[in-house]
Amino acid sequence: MSLSTPARVASTFAGVVLKRHTWLLVLLSFAWMRNLATAASVPVPNHSFESPASSFVSINIDSWQKTPKPDWYVEGGGFLWTQLTGAFQNTANSSPDHVVNCDGNQLIWLFVVPEVGLFQDYNSLDLDDPSPTHAFDARFEVGKSYHLTVGIIGTGGGMQQGATLELSLYYRDVASNRVTVAATSVTNLITVFSNNTQLVDCTVNVPTVRATDAWANQSIGILLLSTVSTNLQGGYWDLDNVRLREGPAFLNPTKASTQFSASLLGEPGAAFEFLTTTNIALPSSAWTSLGIVTNINGTIPFIDTAPEFDQRFYRARQLP
Repeated sequence: MSLSTPARVASTFAGVVLKRHTWLLVLLSFAWMRNLATAASVPVPNHSFESPASSFVSINIDSWQKTPKPDWYVEGGGFLWTQLTGAFQNTANSSPDHVVNCDGNQLIWLFVVPEVGLFQDYNSLDLDDPSPTHAFDARFEVGKSYHLTVGIIGTGGGMQQGATLELSLYYRDVASNRVTVAATSVTNLITVFSNNTQLVDCTVNVPTVRATDAWANQSIGILLLSTVSTNLQGGYWDLDNVRLREGPAFLNPTKASTQFSASLLGEPGAAFEFLTTTNIALPSSAWTSLGIVTNINGTIPFIDTAPEFDQRFYRARQLP
């Protein structure tokens, strides 16, 4: 019997593929689907930019550090670098520019200028703290996938079509350099951002972390960065509601005679349904349910004593 791990694959379910002579473990991340319960939430300090509270605008954003001013940026004739990001209060419900799906009362602006951004990690600083608070203390844990979602509005201030913003998850190396684990480039297009009153969710996905990954057990960092080229700069993005969640995964598959066993690492207290099929091409509705189990302590033992098949597929679905 051999056991191998292929390249990381994104899918709606965590699953294992079983074959009679070769056992293949596929660690799949839970994708964001409206018909599925979300994975466990990872707390992000000041995720909705509500602090400090402001009656209008504030260039201070608690828990988030601003990217450093590059040498090429000249402050003398325009905005100070620190003014290129800040928080503002959403307008009244009756206002034509009220953001209808704002989380809380505030959002942030981020100017469409190269290298303007905000980041947060274990050692980051905001404008008010003389030393790191270490409030964001999350790590890339082996066996879990990670999913960053940020609400975004484009088009602001006459932003040009094609301007870009990068969302990324990173860790720091021994020299404290940010090393990107996964990133999504968001492009200002009228087909995506058709108005300035509705935040559009944009996501970054890190597949299941393996023990051999350089970022395994490293502190997680979040970066929101303007990556616009100089010929397209101008205008601003509005951002809100930074959400980080971790997803479950199958671990330690074992074959003994006709019995297959594994462990599901997932959210404690959540309910999961185990399903199986011999034909992975079938729709989810055609998979056979093996039962529903509540994950009491964070790990669920899973055993299937069904007879051997030429191939047999499994997945686990988190329930509402």
